[in-house]
Amino acid sequence: MSHFKLAVAQIAVKKGAIATNIREHLRVIQQASAHQVSYLVFPELSLTGYEPELAGQLAITDDDSCLELFKGAAVLHQMFIVVGAPLKGEGKPYIGALIFTPEGNVLSYRKMNLHPGEDLFFQPGKDLQILNINKVKVGNGICADMNSEHHAQQYAVLGADIYVAGVLITEGGYADDTAKMAADAEQFNMLVAMANYNHPTGGWYPIGCSGIWSPEGLLVSANETDTALVIAEKTAQGWQGEVRIIPDAAVLNDIT
Repeated sequence: MSHFKLAVAQIAVKKGAIATNIREHLRVIQQASAHQVSYLVFPELSLTGYEPELAGQLAITDDDSCLELFKGAAVLHQMFIVVGAPLKGEGKPYIGALIFTPEGNVLSYRKMNLHPGEDLFFQPGKDLQILNINKVKVGNGICADMNSEHHAQQYAVLGADIYVAGVLITEGGYADDTAKMAADAEQFNMLVAMANYNHPTGGWYPIGCSGIWSPEGLLVSANETDTALVIAEKTAQGWQGEVRIIPDAAVLNDIT
């Protein structure tokens, strides 16, 4: 685990603008590569923004042509890249996370624990998704999964070293949500991390403050507004954290 680097990306995206949002993701991926990130996670539904009412028409499959650039980036940078997207299903779509591997494969995770009201637009997933990367076990979740009484515990039983999720958390929910993340990190002796938005999406006002918790408590977090990478690296002295600010891209200046 000595050279494994986890990063959560705090970004803003445009409503339903997949092509524009892909460019922003690729820009952040380039920055993550410069910092030798091994595993990079974006916020919940980052490819489209958090737009439940549009999810049916925006939903994709894991072999959609729009994903080829992510597959190429994962291979080029030898990085696992986790992108949020609505995924097609029988009936309602899923809130999904697409995991692009350095070998050019695409894995997926579907949110198992829906937030109240999401069931109007989405169906829940049924399966966990844990990856073993050079003896580092990474368990994947999405937002309300982290509020579940059992989700983190299920990954702990599987031996997860890291539990990470793309999220959308507002100021009103931040204190309680992050208190549980810290408690899970301590109870299950694992790193817990979340990637949040820093700009409104879907009528919600995320607080930013993407963060990573070790069993000892908060390791590192971003502020409310920066576009940033929040990074944790396992060293001989334990987990070390840092925040790398990414200059905002002109293409996103007109986000609505």
